[in-house]
Amino acid sequence: MKLALLFLALLVPALSAAPQAQPKPEDLAKQSAEAWLALVDAGKYADSYRDAAENFKKRVSKGQWESTAKAVRAPLGSLQSRKLKSVTYKTSLPGAPDGQYVILQYDTLFEHKQSAVETVTPMLDKDGTWRVSGYFIK
Repeated sequence: MKLALLFLALLVPALSAAPQAQPKPEDLAKQSAEAWLALVDAGKYADSYRDAAENFKKRVSKGQWESTAKAVRAPLGSLQSRKLKSVTYKTSLPGAPDGQYVILQYDTLFEHKQSAVETVTPMLDKDGTWRVSGYFIK
């Protein structure tokens, strides 16, 4: 009995010290994309620009993003549903610097558009944070 208790006393600390599994890049990118999409869905385009990747900000000014996002999203109406369709990890994309990217595609229903595909592309920014570098609606 004492041997079993000693074994348990030694085993518990060893188990709690076991290394934690690192989150997958795809999961971290998805979390970032969905937080960013929530800003866009709420019409908080300035905040979504603030939270976008540096590469995004180099290509589009804040004013351009706000006017374009509003012009594209307003006619669609409110978000009704969004379902993840595909997740693809890439280290190279056309027209973008090499890096870590995750392409997320969602089947999305809006109030005035019943069938849309949103493509959101987070990238791992220089500071180690996943941020959206591209957004398209088809």
